[in-house]
Amino acid sequence: MPANHAELLDAVERIAREAGEAIMRVYARGFTVEVKEDDSPLTEADKAAHEVIVAGLKALPEAIPILSEEDIEAFTGPNDEGQYWLVDPLDGTKEFIKRNDEFTVNIALIEHGKPVLGVVVAPALRRTYLAARGVGAFKIDAAGERTSIRAAGRPSPGTRWRVVGSRSHAGPDLAAWLATLGEHDLVPMGSSLKFCLVAEGQADVYPRLGPTCLWDTGAAQAVVEQAGGRVETLHGEALSYATPERHLNPHFVVWGHLP
Repeated sequence: MPANHAELLDAVERIAREAGEAIMRVYARGFTVEVKEDDSPLTEADKAAHEVIVAGLKALPEAIPILSEEDIEAFTGPNDEGQYWLVDPLDGTKEFIKRNDEFTVNIALIEHGKPVLGVVVAPALRRTYLAARGVGAFKIDAAGERTSIRAAGRPSPGTRWRVVGSRSHAGPDLAAWLATLGEHDLVPMGSSLKFCLVAEGQADVYPRLGPTCLWDTGAAQAVVEQAGGRVETLHGEALSYATPERHLNPHFVVWGHLP
């Protein structure tokens, strides 16, 4: 990671907030919806946020390749130090279209296949999560107050698990997984906010047994890991970003405690 992690984190936070402002301008006045080749929705807000983020990252002192959901073809691969920016300009486009406010801007710095810095901005909720290796994990609330966050740890015996799940993706595999977990309460939530609830100790676990891409998870994974949690595949391996040419993630679970 570049030398001054705290300064870089602040710079990326500013870029993500600017992208959030661009999204909110579209959110306020209405928009049309396109459908991409993979049948996922695309709005003017996705494009506007992408342009803000790419311009901002390119203006930083260190030139690091950018992999954005909205311009995959422009990505040239990690640099010689194994670094690249991983960007989802608008995560939770379905939530954006539904106008339920549960959408985010995600920017992560990947280094040797691991997310070492991440910023998640939820512009409609006026909430930001950010973290970097060696710096810590933080939440900025609607009043602008920045506080350190920590995952809750393993629930006490006899305590119901607090589970957060996808608002737009559920199915029999998830139901079967939850049956093995034990007594639990399930709260639906959109976008990468599910990771962030685990990171700040408001949820214990987030199982994702449905499709996601690298850019959906990188930034929020950095927040979870720096807050003391973990993100791993169903085989117990850390979710990796070492092969960005393969965009799809395997199924994974976000835990609010270490093994």
